[in-house]
Order: sequence, then C-alpha cells, then structure tokens
Amino acid sequence: MTDTTIDSNERNTSAAPNQETGLKAARESFHGRGLTETQFQEAWALSEILHCKIQQSGSFLDPLTDYSFAFAREQKFDTTRGEAIIRDVYQGRYGQTMNQTREVLMAAEETLPETAQARALTCAETISELIQAPPTQPFYQAYDRAAVTLSVELRITQTGAKTLMKDAFQAKHGRDLYEAGKEIEDAYHKPVREAEIAQRKAEKLQTRSRSQARG
Repeated sequence: MTDTTIDSNERNTSAAPNQETGLKAARESFHGRGLTETQFQEAWALSEILHCKIQQSGSFLDPLTDYSFAFAREQKFDTTRGEAIIRDVYQGRYGQTMNQTREVLMAAEETLPETAQARALTCAETISELIQAPPTQPFYQAYDRAAVTLSVELRITQTGAKTLMKDAFQAKHGRDLYEAGKEIEDAYHKPVREAEIAQRKAEKLQTRSRSQARG
C-alpha cells in the first residue's frame, strides 16, 4: 500500500453510482418534492453525514435522532417529519435505506475474504510510515487513514477495519497496535508538534511586543 489518501467517492462505498441520478431521485422522493431548495440542501448534507456515520461504525439511529431534531427545530415541521425527510433523501441519494447500507457492511464483515488478515496487517504496518512521513501526523490520524483504506477495500465499517488491524498486528508482532503507534508518535511527531507550538508562541509574543511598542 503506497497511498492511504481516500477521496469522498472512495469513502462512499455504498453511494449511488451516479450522483446526478441520486440527486434527481432524492428531489423527487415523497418528502423531497415538498421541500424548499434550502431545506433540500440541508437534508442532502445530512444524508451524507449519516452515510459517513454508518460507514464509520455501522450505526445511525442516535445520530439520525439528533440531526432530525436539529433539522426540524427551525422549520415548520416536527422531528418525526424531519427524520422522514432525511430518510427519503438518503434513500434517493444512495439507492438504499440507511439500514440496508448498514446490513451490507455487517454482512461483509461476516464473510471476509481469505486475504483480509494479510491486508489488515499491511495497513496496520503502514501506520508507522504515515506518522513519520513529513510533515508528520499523530497516531490517531494515521490509524484512521489506514482504517479508511482497509474498510473501503473490504467494504466494511472503519470500526471493523480497526479491529482487524489490531488483531493482525498483535498476532504478528505480539504488541498492542496503539502502544506501538504512540511510541512512533512520541519519537517523530511529538517533537515536530512541540517545535511548531513553540514557534507560534514566539511569533505571538513578537507580534504583541510590536503592538505595544507602537501603542
């Protein structure tokens, strides 16, 4: 694996194959037809957020409740209708319900290919390289990037991908992936981060001194 950068299209493994088609279907859905353009755009944005939530953890009920409440709060409809609107727009956009998206991911986790363990180990071992590569990054970001890469490849949740990486790394190296990653972070990223913080403080102090001198 040489590149773990994932664009929005790669993240949306269950997305409708043609966004224009999805947009049209969402706009012409039962609830979509009655929305103003602003309301529709908000529902459209929320559908993508919820899609990302499902891909991350395989769960959507709590976020759906929260976003439905926030969506309806400033509109002339209640939370129940707000939820129905978001569900309709989501189904039109992605060609399946939220629960169907979740079920596809869960099914994939139960029927992993024989290569899954090896790919999980490769992704886990890539984390060290990601942390060290300039301009460096913390463990949690590298861990997330590797999980996204593996989840897209295996069409599973990012949470499931992280579990696979942890288990594969432990089996191969006899070490906890988190602990090993944090050691690399402390050695390579932390000094860079501390130097950046010190530089920012020095620049702010210098700017303040100049302002005081002019005042």
